[in-house]
Amino acid sequence: MWLFGRKGPSGFSSSSTAEEVTQGIDGTGLTAIVTGASSGIGTETARVLALRGVHVIMGVRNVAAGRDVKEAIVKEIPTAKVDTMELDLSSIASVRKFAADFSSSGHPLNLLINNAGIMATPFMLSKDNIELQFATNHIGHFLLTNLLLDTMKKAARTSKREGRIINVSSEAHRYTYKEGIHFDKINDQSGYSNFAAYGQSKLANVLHANELAKRLKEDGVDITANSLHPGAIVTNLFRHMGPISGLVNIFGKIALKNVQQGLGLSSRTSCYLNRKIENKTRLVHATIHNRWYSAGLGFESQYLQVPPLSLRELLQHAMWHCIHK
Repeated sequence: MWLFGRKGPSGFSSSSTAEEVTQGIDGTGLTAIVTGASSGIGTETARVLALRGVHVIMGVRNVAAGRDVKEAIVKEIPTAKVDTMELDLSSIASVRKFAADFSSSGHPLNLLINNAGIMATPFMLSKDNIELQFATNHIGHFLLTNLLLDTMKKAARTSKREGRIINVSSEAHRYTYKEGIHFDKINDQSGYSNFAAYGQSKLANVLHANELAKRLKEDGVDITANSLHPGAIVTNLFRHMGPISGLVNIFGKIALKNVQQGLGLSSRTSCYLNRKIENKTRLVHATIHNRWYSAGLGFESQYLQVPPLSLRELLQHAMWHCIHK
């Protein structure tokens, strides 16, 4: 239970839940992909979007767990339109298969929420021999977004409704390696720090959203790209952090947000009512683009300019071209 919750101009606070923030929003006719939807804020994202009438595609690594979540959502919301598809973001082959299968389904895509992630793992390499946190948190989502972008552009053109891409990042992006991103040392075990590597992957999420937003705007495409920090939330993301994980489980219910409150910020940046947003949800107006959103302590979730490190265009371009190689 989050103890701090002073309301801001929007009428919401950092303790507002997703259901509260999206009250009155009709997402009928929209299709969303939510990665990492089998637990935590991914599950709550899928549930609330379905509650508001959005057709939700859950991209999950654990298909059995995904099916359980789907069944729970449909039991609670009989009218919910929810599907599960296998997606392992640490595997380039899995990402390509997911994108190909989705594209062949004929579904439009209005909303892509790149939510899945792992945190502070011991040094490991993915199946493609890339440091696991960078592979899962960034490379997989970067590739997935690129592969689905044409589908999103088509949906935006034909529906006349703005598309939206959300990268769930973290305030931890401020605590990466001193150089920012180790482009030439991604797989260097000798200099590996589990938390700095997590910060590196989250910084990459912010830089990706920045550069993508810039390119979409230059191309005149009606799709926005943003990144966000949902706040400190009690989820299984802490499972690799040893004693800290135990402390989170003990004190988290008092000192940290629950998933419903954490999703309040995500909802503001991902849910929208055509092009007309009520005053209470003005923070998700279609003109908001290329922003960093953070759920601040004691205040409403608010959008902020991206921190200085993330605004270094050379780093942005370097990362973009490095990944494209």
